[in-house]
Amino acid sequence: MASVSSLGIGSGLDLNTLLTGLKTAEQVPLAAIQKQQTSYTTKLTAYGQLNGALSGLQSAAAALAKPELFQGIKANSTATDVLTATALPAAVSGSYAVNVTQLSQAQSLATTGQADASTNIGDGTTAIRVQFEFGKTVGAVFTKDADASRTQSLDIDPAHSSLSDIAKAINAKTTLGVTASIVNDGSATPFRLVLTSTKTGEASSMRITVAGDQVDPGNTGGARLPDAKIAGLLTNDPAAAKTLQQTVAAQNTKLTVNGIDITSATNSVPGAVADVTMTVSKVGTSTLTVQKDTDSAGDAIATFVNAFNSLQSVAKRLTAFDAASKSGAVLLGDSTLRNIQVGIRSALTSAQTDDGSGLTMLSQVGVSFQKDGTLALDSTKLKAALDGNISGVTHLFSGAASGYGTKIAALITSYTDTTGGVLTAATKGINATLDMLGKQYTATSARVESTVARYKAQFTALDVMMSRMNQTSNYLTQQFDALNNSDNKK
Repeated sequence: MASVSSLGIGSGLDLNTLLTGLKTAEQVPLAAIQKQQTSYTTKLTAYGQLNGALSGLQSAAAALAKPELFQGIKANSTATDVLTATALPAAVSGSYAVNVTQLSQAQSLATTGQADASTNIGDGTTAIRVQFEFGKTVGAVFTKDADASRTQSLDIDPAHSSLSDIAKAINAKTTLGVTASIVNDGSATPFRLVLTSTKTGEASSMRITVAGDQVDPGNTGGARLPDAKIAGLLTNDPAAAKTLQQTVAAQNTKLTVNGIDITSATNSVPGAVADVTMTVSKVGTSTLTVQKDTDSAGDAIATFVNAFNSLQSVAKRLTAFDAASKSGAVLLGDSTLRNIQVGIRSALTSAQTDDGSGLTMLSQVGVSFQKDGTLALDSTKLKAALDGNISGVTHLFSGAASGYGTKIAALITSYTDTTGGVLTAATKGINATLDMLGKQYTATSARVESTVARYKAQFTALDVMMSRMNQTSNYLTQQFDALNNSDNKK
């Protein structure tokens, strides 16, 4: 069977152009499907933007739905480098003169210097027990803490009794209440072990004793027992032997509040002023003022107004109409968006039941609708309401059933709920349509390819047939020419 190397070469016809034209015509439905896909994808993106704006408004509304937002108390210091403070809602407004005279400290003790930090100090074979106790030291009198957990022991192996080993053993026992470090003071015997209590306050002074009698009672020459070197390094008994040097004394924070002496084991001072915790940072004076915190509530209401206006801005952009091109944005006329807008505005314009404060509408606290559908905030009017009628404002926004914050947060949840929300349903509908269009595109594309393949096969067959006919025609022509030439010669 004759064959052709290129479509149209056998017939002499422009079959490639014809096939391309047929393929373009067959692909017209694909272009229509793609246009639909683009339209629905754009709408899906628009719903995503709408959902983001609704999420912002819901967060702002949920904040207003919490009554504690309107019950805040703030504590201000005139010298924040001296002290800062936080107040609980139960704190009573007032002004207090504070004079900080001393900050709390954790006790630090240092050993005598050693020539090497890695040379063993103990020379026996039995573990040496070092006992740590915490309490208060006044002069030479140590009063032990009654808490039994503040008395703990540590065993040191003489074979691992260098300064480094001792520091490692102390730091490994986290319940001991002591941290250890090694300091190099640059002298001929520079290495010193520094022990620091993990707690501040004068009741965290350390008494350190080493187990066992240090002088062998059976030896009149006063020979030392194997733990004597450790005892000579670590002993710190205010009432007896002290071989450790105190580098930092254990002490409390001391201050006066309106002339009354206050002490604290830490730099955090709770309760000196009822329901207020002060944190002191340095010695000095400050005036502490405790008062109702209306700023946080005012800021939250402003955030709500901004979030609502942001939603309106998104909605306006998604529903805009361009008169010049006579075309509308993707959600122009969309019922889902329209229903959401109507629902939220209706909730915000509905009057609430008067709780006795006289406040039933947003406009009474300085929040009002403008002609363009946005909200405006009158900060002066809002502050006056917060300062003069905080209970009414609280009810207006965070009432359990009808507070505007409560209602809007719940309403938006109903719109975006994953099981039955209108926005969720609309989004699922678009995704289902896109899935259907995807399958339709695949099927149509397969049909187009099949049709084009059939056309190509038919054109190829035409080419082959025409080629064969041309060959036959040429052959017959040659035969007739040969016969004519033969007759002429006769």
